[in-house]
Amino acid sequence: MKEKEKADESLATVLVVDDNKQNLELLLAYLEDVDCRTVAAASGQGAIDIAGRTPPDLILLDVMMPKMSGFEVCKRLKNDTKTEHIPIIMVTALSELGDIERAINCGTDDFLSKPVNKWELITRVRTMLKLKHLTDRLERTLAYLSEVESQVQYGSNEKG
Repeated sequence: MKEKEKADESLATVLVVDDNKQNLELLLAYLEDVDCRTVAAASGQGAIDIAGRTPPDLILLDVMMPKMSGFEVCKRLKNDTKTEHIPIIMVTALSELGDIERAINCGTDDFLSKPVNKWELITRVRTMLKLKHLTDRLERTLAYLSEVESQVQYGSNEKG
């Protein structure tokens, strides 16, 4: 395996979901300034399929899409044990308080308003990826400690 491929494996993956090709291409172009791999989906169902097969580290999710809205996609992903831990940033032109409340109730982790400001996007994506990395590391550490604790208890039970 080449060195670059090895390095790429350690990169975080960001799934970008938007039914509008120009918006999708713009978000992908903005993310070139972030040290990450990108995957694109042009529909809500496409996003659910991709996230179910290989869960990304972060999802940028358009709200207004045909067939399945970003609200519904977010709700489905957050209700699935395989994808519930993936942070989701909703990207939307909606700015009504009711829309924001609905997004929060669906489980979104953050918002970006359209038109998207490149530097705001980059900052939020970097922050969310750092948070995801730390959360994953904490979960691995807790699992390790739990295993060590059970081995210690098992060992002390055998002696007694």
